[in-house]
Amino acid sequence: MTDAAKVRRHAERVRELVASVVRSQIKDPRLGMITITDARITADLRDATVFYTVLGDAAAQAGTAAALDSAKGMLRSTVGKALGLRHSPTLTFVLDDVQDQVKHIDDLLAAARNADAEVQRLAARAEYAGEAQPYRLDEDDSGTEDEDEDEPDGTADEARGGDRR
Repeated sequence: MTDAAKVRRHAERVRELVASVVRSQIKDPRLGMITITDARITADLRDATVFYTVLGDAAAQAGTAAALDSAKGMLRSTVGKALGLRHSPTLTFVLDDVQDQVKHIDDLLAAARNADAEVQRLAARAEYAGEAQPYRLDEDDSGTEDEDEDEPDGTADEARGGDRR
Protein backbone atom coordinates (compact mmCIF):
# COMPACT_ATOMS: atom_id res chain seq x y z
CA MET A 1 0.00 0.00 0.00
CA THR A 2 1.06 3.56 -0.57
CA ASP A 3 1.39 6.38 1.89
CA ALA A 4 -1.61 8.72 2.26
CA ALA A 5 0.62 11.79 1.91
CA LYS A 6 2.04 10.37 -1.32
CA VAL A 7 -1.48 9.81 -2.66
CA ARG A 8 -2.40 13.42 -1.83
CA ARG A 9 0.74 14.73 -3.56
CA HIS A 10 -0.01 12.68 -6.66
CA ALA A 11 -3.63 13.86 -6.69
CA GLU A 12 -2.50 17.49 -6.47
CA ARG A 13 0.01 16.91 -9.25
CA VAL A 14 -2.69 15.29 -11.42
CA ARG A 15 -4.90 18.35 -10.89
CA GLU A 16 -2.10 20.72 -11.86
CA LEU A 17 -1.09 18.71 -14.92
CA VAL A 18 -4.62 18.36 -16.24
CA ALA A 19 -5.28 22.09 -15.74
CA SER A 20 -2.06 22.97 -17.55
CA VAL A 21 -2.73 20.66 -20.50
CA VAL A 22 -6.35 21.80 -20.81
CA ARG A 23 -5.24 25.41 -20.84
CA SER A 24 -2.36 25.07 -23.27
CA GLN A 25 -2.67 21.98 -25.49
CA ILE A 26 -6.34 21.17 -26.05
CA LYS A 27 -7.66 23.19 -28.98
CA ASP A 28 -11.15 21.65 -29.14
CA PRO A 29 -13.80 24.32 -29.91
CA ARG A 30 -16.32 22.49 -27.69
CA LEU A 31 -14.17 23.19 -24.65
CA GLY A 32 -15.83 25.96 -22.64
CA MET A 33 -14.64 28.11 -19.76
CA ILE A 34 -13.39 25.25 -17.60
CA THR A 35 -11.83 25.19 -14.16
CA ILE A 36 -10.24 22.06 -12.74
CA THR A 37 -11.35 22.16 -9.10
CA ASP A 38 -10.05 18.92 -7.59
CA ALA A 39 -8.49 15.56 -8.33
CA ARG A 40 -8.65 12.39 -6.29
CA ILE A 41 -6.60 9.29 -6.88
CA THR A 42 -7.09 5.82 -5.48
CA ALA A 43 -4.62 4.35 -3.00
CA ASP A 44 -3.18 2.01 -5.65
CA LEU A 45 -2.59 5.04 -7.95
CA ARG A 46 -4.46 3.38 -10.82
CA ASP A 47 -7.61 5.53 -11.08
CA ALA A 48 -7.88 9.30 -10.86
CA THR A 49 -11.08 11.31 -10.73
CA VAL A 50 -10.80 14.90 -11.92
CA PHE A 51 -13.52 17.36 -10.92
CA TYR A 52 -14.22 20.40 -13.07
CA THR A 53 -16.67 23.27 -13.37
CA VAL A 54 -17.85 24.95 -16.54
CA LEU A 55 -19.10 28.49 -16.88
CA GLY A 56 -22.23 28.45 -18.99
CA ASP A 57 -25.44 26.57 -19.59
CA ALA A 58 -26.14 22.88 -20.06
CA ALA A 59 -24.99 22.97 -23.70
CA ALA A 60 -21.59 24.36 -22.67
CA GLN A 61 -21.32 21.67 -19.99
CA ALA A 62 -22.17 18.92 -22.46
CA GLY A 63 -19.68 20.25 -25.02
CA THR A 64 -16.93 20.48 -22.44
CA ALA A 65 -17.65 16.92 -21.25
CA ALA A 66 -17.38 15.67 -24.84
CA ALA A 67 -14.13 17.60 -25.40
CA LEU A 68 -12.58 16.18 -22.21
CA ASP A 69 -13.69 12.69 -23.14
CA SER A 70 -12.07 12.95 -26.58
CA ALA A 71 -8.82 14.32 -25.08
CA LYS A 72 -8.70 11.71 -22.30
CA GLY A 73 -5.94 9.65 -24.00
CA MET A 74 -3.61 12.60 -24.45
CA LEU A 75 -4.23 13.76 -20.89
CA ARG A 76 -3.59 10.26 -19.51
CA SER A 77 -0.28 9.91 -21.35
CA THR A 78 0.85 13.36 -20.22
CA VAL A 79 -0.07 12.61 -16.60
CA GLY A 80 1.59 9.18 -16.73
CA LYS A 81 4.86 10.55 -18.10
CA ALA A 82 4.96 13.42 -15.60
CA LEU A 83 4.22 11.26 -12.56
CA GLY A 84 6.74 8.58 -13.50
CA LEU A 85 4.59 5.74 -12.24
CA ARG A 86 4.63 2.18 -13.54
CA HIS A 87 0.98 2.48 -14.60
CA SER A 88 -0.62 5.67 -15.84
CA PRO A 89 -3.80 6.34 -13.87
CA THR A 90 -7.09 6.08 -15.69
CA LEU A 91 -8.74 9.51 -15.78
CA THR A 92 -12.42 10.02 -15.07
CA PHE A 93 -13.91 13.50 -15.44
CA VAL A 94 -16.79 14.51 -13.17
CA LEU A 95 -18.72 17.76 -13.39
CA ASP A 96 -18.40 19.47 -10.03
CA ASP A 97 -21.81 20.89 -9.16
CA VAL A 98 -20.65 22.98 -6.21
CA GLN A 99 -22.31 26.11 -7.58
CA ASP A 100 -25.67 24.35 -7.80
CA GLN A 101 -25.30 23.06 -4.25
CA VAL A 102 -24.35 26.53 -2.99
CA LYS A 103 -27.42 28.03 -4.67
CA HIS A 104 -29.63 25.32 -3.17
CA ILE A 105 -28.22 25.91 0.33
CA ASP A 106 -28.67 29.69 -0.07
CA ASP A 107 -32.30 29.12 -1.06
CA LEU A 108 -32.83 26.89 1.99
CA LEU A 109 -31.26 29.49 4.29
CA ALA A 110 -33.44 32.25 2.81
CA ALA A 111 -36.55 30.12 3.36
CA ALA A 112 -35.48 29.46 6.97
CA ARG A 113 -34.91 33.19 7.55
CA ASN A 114 -38.38 33.98 6.18
CA ALA A 115 -39.96 31.31 8.37
CA ASP A 116 -38.13 32.66 11.44
CA ALA A 117 -39.29 36.19 10.64
CA GLU A 118 -42.87 34.95 10.35
CA VAL A 119 -42.61 33.16 13.72
CA GLN A 120 -41.21 36.33 15.33
CA ARG A 121 -44.02 38.40 13.82
CA LEU A 122 -46.64 35.98 15.17
CA ALA A 123 -44.95 35.79 18.57
CA ALA A 124 -44.98 39.58 18.92
CA ARG A 125 -48.79 39.62 18.69
CA ALA A 126 -49.32 36.52 20.83
CA GLU A 127 -51.15 36.61 24.14
CA TYR A 128 -51.29 34.14 26.98
CA ALA A 129 -53.93 31.45 26.63
CA GLY A 130 -54.88 31.80 30.29
CA GLU A 131 -53.72 34.14 33.01
CA ALA A 132 -50.32 35.76 32.91
CA GLN A 133 -49.33 33.83 36.06
CA PRO A 134 -50.73 30.29 35.72
CA TYR A 135 -49.65 29.14 39.20
CA ARG A 136 -51.70 29.94 42.28
CA LEU A 137 -49.98 31.89 44.97
CA ASP A 138 -52.14 31.85 48.11
CA GLU A 139 -50.80 34.08 50.84
CA ASP A 140 -52.31 31.93 53.63
CA ASP A 141 -50.63 28.73 52.33
CA SER A 142 -47.15 30.22 52.19
CA GLY A 143 -45.84 28.51 55.34
CA THR A 144 -47.70 30.21 58.20
CA GLU A 145 -48.50 26.93 59.93
CA ASP A 146 -47.55 26.25 63.51
CA GLU A 147 -43.83 26.78 63.34
CA ASP A 148 -43.32 25.67 66.95
CA GLU A 149 -43.33 22.00 65.99
CA ASP A 150 -40.70 22.45 63.29
CA GLU A 151 -37.96 23.95 65.43
CA PRO A 152 -35.05 21.52 65.80
CA ASP A 153 -33.55 22.89 68.99
CA GLY A 154 -36.49 21.88 71.17
CA THR A 155 -37.62 25.34 72.24
CA ALA A 156 -41.23 24.45 71.45
CA ASP A 157 -41.16 21.56 73.95
CA GLU A 158 -39.65 23.73 76.67
CA ALA A 159 -42.30 26.38 76.13
CA ARG A 160 -45.00 23.78 76.73
CA GLY A 161 -43.29 22.61 79.85
CA GLY A 162 -41.91 19.38 78.46
CA ASP A 163 -38.47 18.13 79.24
CA ARG A 164 -36.31 16.62 76.54
CA ARG A 165 -34.07 13.91 77.94
